[in-house]
Amino acid sequence: MRIDVVSIFPEYLAPLELSLIGKARQDGLLDLNVHDLRTFTTDKHRSVDDTPYGGGAGMVMKAEPWAQALTVVAELHPDDGGKPVLIVPSPAGERFNQALAYELAEEKHLAFACGRYEGIDERVIEWAQEHFTVRPVSLGDYVLNGGEVAVLAMVEAVGRLLPGVVGNPESLVEESHSDGLLEYPVYTKPASWRDREVPPVLLSGNHGKIAQWRRHQQYARTADRRPDLLAGFDAGSLPRADRTELHHLGYDVVDGQLVRRDDA
Repeated sequence: MRIDVVSIFPEYLAPLELSLIGKARQDGLLDLNVHDLRTFTTDKHRSVDDTPYGGGAGMVMKAEPWAQALTVVAELHPDDGGKPVLIVPSPAGERFNQALAYELAEEKHLAFACGRYEGIDERVIEWAQEHFTVRPVSLGDYVLNGGEVAVLAMVEAVGRLLPGVVGNPESLVEESHSDGLLEYPVYTKPASWRDREVPPVLLSGNHGKIAQWRRHQQYARTADRRPDLLAGFDAGSLPRADRTELHHLGYDVVDGQLVRRDDA
């Protein structure tokens, strides 16, 4: 996969040289390039922003430097007939989640436009649709100073799904959100630590019981921390033991979906 990131603070993306993503770049699994937007300006001050039409606080990023930068990025796309995907981090975009990370991991070329100030001139987004599949994406329901933090998170979430990046692919299957639920709690040695014991089932060697315990812990943790995830959970094919556990947590299976009981 090729990834291009455009930012006025390219040094902000330095953490992408570390850990698994950095190793993936060294091993040739990920071709990641960071571009300084200011190199695409033409005035002596290398300015990338101006006052907003219509008034209001803050500044807006100018269209032409972005058009110049994105033109270069688009030309780097492999000649396979499709368009690269341009991700524009924005609190007004679709919510980023694990499902979207898996979707983006199937692409050959991703580009990220890191906005700053009050955002990028909207005409850039309209123009870019000629060269990219444009997707404004929000990391969450809050506002950051710029898109770089969101890009760090999204590149890591997508990059680790590429074949060969994570050493044990099975670990990806057991993570939070991979199946619509939060991950179960994990433990390591020693079995007794500061008067706190590892759950006995994990020491039993009974892999069937361990798997069931972990699954039930997922239900309990999700119900406690993210009950909204259970509202869309496909429960139609759950075994009786899982349905019983969910009943104890206050949920019943109705027409294949989980419904919170009024008495819970």
